[in-house]
Amino acid sequence: MRVALVQVASPPEEAPAERRERVAAMVAGARGADLVVLPELWAAGYFAFDRYAERAEPLEGPTVAAARGWARDLGAHVHAGSIVERDGAGRLFNTAVLVAPDGRIAHTYRKVHVFGYASREAELLTPGDALEVRETPFGPLGATTCYDLRFPELWRDLVDRGARTVVVPAAWPAARREHWRLFTSCRAVEEQVLLIACNAVGVQDGGVVLGGHSRVVDPWGTVLAEAGDDEGVTFCEIDPAVVAKVRAEFPVLADRRWPYAGGSREVGR
Repeated sequence: MRVALVQVASPPEEAPAERRERVAAMVAGARGADLVVLPELWAAGYFAFDRYAERAEPLEGPTVAAARGWARDLGAHVHAGSIVERDGAGRLFNTAVLVAPDGRIAHTYRKVHVFGYASREAELLTPGDALEVRETPFGPLGATTCYDLRFPELWRDLVDRGARTVVVPAAWPAARREHWRLFTSCRAVEEQVLLIACNAVGVQDGGVVLGGHSRVVDPWGTVLAEAGDDEGVTFCEIDPAVVAKVRAEFPVLADRRWPYAGGSREVGR
């Protein structure tokens, strides 16, 4: 399986339509990949909080439509990162979308843990409340988004639902890049999954610099690929069968004993 991580910048002066056109050329450079992954809210710009409402779109909107065209053209799965989704009731979500090679939407995930620290995401967006794992040619696949990396219980729920590969679009700041490296490695090892994380780059609204360093980490914690600080496409060859091999050789998930038989969840007991 060949993965392409497409690191994208979202400069404040660039309109989403212009960005989609520019990113289309970048995605075209990922030809030959089986799975192409983009960052979180790359079209709207994560830190463009004052423009979330005007840049929100339904799942049938222009960003997902573009991703559907890219998937058909490349004959590949395209994880479109995430969009500011507006639902039928007018609520806004941070929604990740996976598109199959035939252009159909194969998986969606509304970000559960919306971010509040130095961010207005939690103020403006509605948290998601559902997790799904979908079967793909690369095996059972789930998704989380950026801040979700800090919540291991969400990841364990994905594993309990059968996930073996987890895709993570992100807009993680450069100021906390070491946290990014730590959590992407930790979640891959802890949950024994293939973790495919694509982060945004560049200076966004408010002067925030995003950290890049998109990564692919296997269940042993081996970093199979890591990008740099700039826009571009990073390729990585992975073997999805490594998850089953690692889980069989080192069956940590099978050794779980919580909740303990006859035990208590009370602290101190």
